Amino acid sequence: MTTLAASWLPLSPGERAVAIEVLVHGPLSRSDIARRLNLSAGSLTRLTKPLIETGLLVEAAEDPGHPEVRQGRPSQPLDIVAESRSFAGFKITEDMVYGVVTTLRSDIVARHDRPLATHEPNHVADLLREMTQEFTRDFPALAGIGIGVGGRVEKRAVVAESAFLDWREVPLAQLVEQRTGLPAVLENDVAALVEAETWFGAGRGLDRFAVLTIGAGLGYGLVLGGSRVVSTEDGRGVGRRWMVNPNGPLTPEGERGSAVSLLTIPSIRYQVSAATGDDMPYEEILALAAEGHPMASRVVDDAARALGTLVAQIANFAMPQKILLAGEGVGLVDVAASLVEETIRANRHPLADPVNLETKVSDFHDWARGAAVLAIQVLVLGAADV
Repeated sequence: MTTLAASWLPLSPGERAVAIEVLVHGPLSRSDIARRLNLSAGSLTRLTKPLIETGLLVEAAEDPGHPEVRQGRPSQPLDIVAESRSFAGFKITEDMVYGVVTTLRSDIVARHDRPLATHEPNHVADLLREMTQEFTRDFPALAGIGIGVGGRVEKRAVVAESAFLDWREVPLAQLVEQRTGLPAVLENDVAALVEAETWFGAGRGLDRFAVLTIGAGLGYGLVLGGSRVVSTEDGRGVGRRWMVNPNGPLTPEGERGSAVSLLTIPSIRYQVSAATGDDMPYEEILALAAEGHPMASRVVDDAARALGTLVAQIANFAMPQKILLAGEGVGLVDVAASLVEETIRANRHPLADPVNLETKVSDFHDWARGAAVLAIQVLVLGAADV
């Protein structure tokens, strides 16, 4: 099927560099673009002409505070019309599918969620088709679909392994493309979130940036030189091997002292349940800890120390300009921020710079937005190596 986005492809490496620069940092004057990319005026003109002709770039209103004179007259800055294309993004959890529609600059303009009754791959693909059809009623020109899952993904097309869904070698992108007629991109959910924050969020413009997510599991992503570091460990649950307290509690699987055993929502609930006999929601445990409940406080304090230790380790070894803490478990910081900060300091050199830790209150729609950003990167810009 030929899509509107396909009329922009394939972009040459030079065209792609210009398009990404304007998408992420625009509107930009031609002189700014040329300086950022080390291009001559002639080369920039050659690269931007097809991007303007195909509608990917547009000449924006001139910024009166930064007039640029070219051949005796003002030159209009270049920008992207964010609303010119729409993208669907989906985040699949154990029991829900969260969906969003975003603009070309990843602004969420619609949300729609559906319960997931079974993990059978064809049923999941059918559900994504139904949700896409609902989106197309208001956004008939969807350019593509991005899908994020917890687990290991190969070639942005196949779920190689997902413990959450109990999947192995599921060609989900192909199943969705067959049902919707739209191009689909599949990625590990943490990787997609890191890409979104690097291009459009907390990591925008940073050379070194890290993302740590806490929730049903743990996730980590590192950006160096402005690009996400791609690793074969993505989606393999490496948090189970991050030892933060060898004397810590056991997980239900028998792992002691790892970040997973101390910090994830299931492990925190398991510890409280084992001690009290009550299976409490995560938010209730945090509320009890804030009130001084002995068992809830002990478990939450241990989690806070584990979080502080992890953040300090990331800062010590990766030396990022910023660490973003995200995920459905970030409410922990609201309850135990002082202990997290104390632990970070205890695990850093006394003269080290303070850690630039940003906490993002987020929900699963942010993860779905991350998947949509992957679709923007790959389907529109042809950025195959992001």
